[in-house]
Amino acid sequence: MAYFGLNAISISAYRDQKFKGTKSEQERLLAQSSTLYVGNLSFYTTEEQIHELFSRAGDVKRIIMGLDRNKKTPCGFCFVEYYTRADAENCMRYINGTRLDDRLIRTDWDAGFVEGRQYGRGKSGGQVRDEYRKEFDPGRQ
Repeated sequence: MAYFGLNAISISAYRDQKFKGTKSEQERLLAQSSTLYVGNLSFYTTEEQIHELFSRAGDVKRIIMGLDRNKKTPCGFCFVEYYTRADAENCMRYINGTRLDDRLIRTDWDAGFVEGRQYGRGKSGGQVRDEYRKEFDPGRQ
């Protein structure tokens, strides 16, 4: 994990495999990004609920809901963009791992939203991980 500055939030080992650019470019963008990937959302969580929670960490610039590529319905993730890196760091500190719609949500740094990334990458149009899920999850159906 990389750390930047005193009390900075670490950058996880996960990297978007479909990032268009070099690894060093991606690292640089992650280190200065104010955009977060949010995962493990219920399919029923609304943009308004996300805004209400995430605005507690700072001023939210925009929210991009993750959508099933085929049905255009929410599929359990989103991107939250803040105006400043400091607000995004507050989110990573205080909101990552909290409950929203009775689910523990995960936040991670994102190199910056690019049009088209709002769609699930799974074969069915949703998220890849949902295609391998064995147990029934009422929040993700």
